[in-house]
Amino acid sequence: MENNVTIKKRVFPRKKICRFCADPSLTIDYKNVDLLKGFINEKGMILHRRQTGNCAFHQRRLTTAIKRARIMALLPFIADVEIE
Repeated sequence: MENNVTIKKRVFPRKKICRFCADPSLTIDYKNVDLLKGFINEKGMILHRRQTGNCAFHQRRLTTAIKRARIMALLPFIADVEIE
């Protein structure tokens, strides 16, 4: 009898590093919309730490900056949805 069993290798992704810890010249500010857009998805939701690779300290600062930019109408709360 022949077993067709395949063995899958586990792939471990490279550990992401916090870009704000790596480059101290980057500052998190609610007025820097170009930087903040990289941390929200197409629906307008804030990306998780696992996805961005930020440390907890900078993720909290980033979340606060995104929320402030939303209140100041620099970023959308939700993505533009076309109604048919």
